[in-house]
Amino acid sequence: MPGGAGEKTEKATPKRRRDERKKGNVMFSQDVVAVATLFASYIALRFGIPIMVSALDEFIQYCFQVIGNVPNQGLNEVGSELASHMIGTVAKASALPLLATVLAAVVATFAQTKLLVSFEALRPKFNRLNPLEGIKRLFSLKSIVEVFKNVLKITILLILIYRFVSGSLLQFSQYMDSDIGVSLASMRDLGFQLLVEVGIAFVVISFFDYLYQRWQFERDLRMTKEEIKEEYKQTEGDPKVKGKIKELQRKMAQSRMMQAVPGADVVIRNPTHFAVALRYRPGKDVAPVVVAKGQDEIALRIVAVAEEHHVAVVENKPLARALYAGAEIGGIIPPDQYGPVAEVLVYIYKLNHKTL
Repeated sequence: MPGGAGEKTEKATPKRRRDERKKGNVMFSQDVVAVATLFASYIALRFGIPIMVSALDEFIQYCFQVIGNVPNQGLNEVGSELASHMIGTVAKASALPLLATVLAAVVATFAQTKLLVSFEALRPKFNRLNPLEGIKRLFSLKSIVEVFKNVLKITILLILIYRFVSGSLLQFSQYMDSDIGVSLASMRDLGFQLLVEVGIAFVVISFFDYLYQRWQFERDLRMTKEEIKEEYKQTEGDPKVKGKIKELQRKMAQSRMMQAVPGADVVIRNPTHFAVALRYRPGKDVAPVVVAKGQDEIALRIVAVAEEHHVAVVENKPLARALYAGAEIGGIIPPDQYGPVAEVLVYIYKLNHKTL
């Protein structure tokens, strides 16, 4: 049945996203990184070719110079010098493109993962050794999309190369009669033109791949209703347990309240709906204090405890309602009730032959 308890139809919660991020599971498109490195390489080559040509020219001149000294130095010594110089030349010529490519890959990766560094993905996962799981991954939607994407990239690349070669054959044939410097400059420009066309095509592919990876990532993070309920229980506590705790706390508070009723001076009731127990100790209390209050069943229990311990019970409907609504347990009565309460206490004290 669609939308059933076992189907992942709900969006991932913030906690689920945080947990997956800790595991290194974030939205990531490899094609975005590939395009970033491609254009970084293009820019590096565009500005770095003079450096490469200079390094190569210097190396060639050095080679002719060393070859001329072979009779004097010996073949082994010359070979060692050439190898050392060649390594330096390669390092100098490739430093800028290599640095630009690495920097672009790092920036593109961290931009997508939001500076995430996680070693969870490096841990061995033995479930990947399961042939059945491998077959499932092989025929999964993600694998099919990856195959389609790779075929599309290869097809586009072949088409662009074919167009480039077929459109440049005439120009290539003219290089035989041209200056070598001019020919190399022309070939360089044609190569950069092809690189730009390939880059633009791959940008379009990477854009759609980014959208797909984002959709796939959100789809994989979806949760079932049961998973959300279980997560809520783990973070907020089981509602049933919390309800029982609140009920227990309420009963304990009522028990403490009932224990304070015997120490009250008077209980004002209405006559069954509300009951408020008051205590006043001259010199200790600045005003009468509410030691207990309740409604309906609790009001009847307060009255019963008061009568059992010979605490005076006075029926005053408006005063009982006002005290119940305006005073908290353990707090003094509202100032506007000082007069009516004082009258009740004076009456009670007269009956008990006490004085305020």
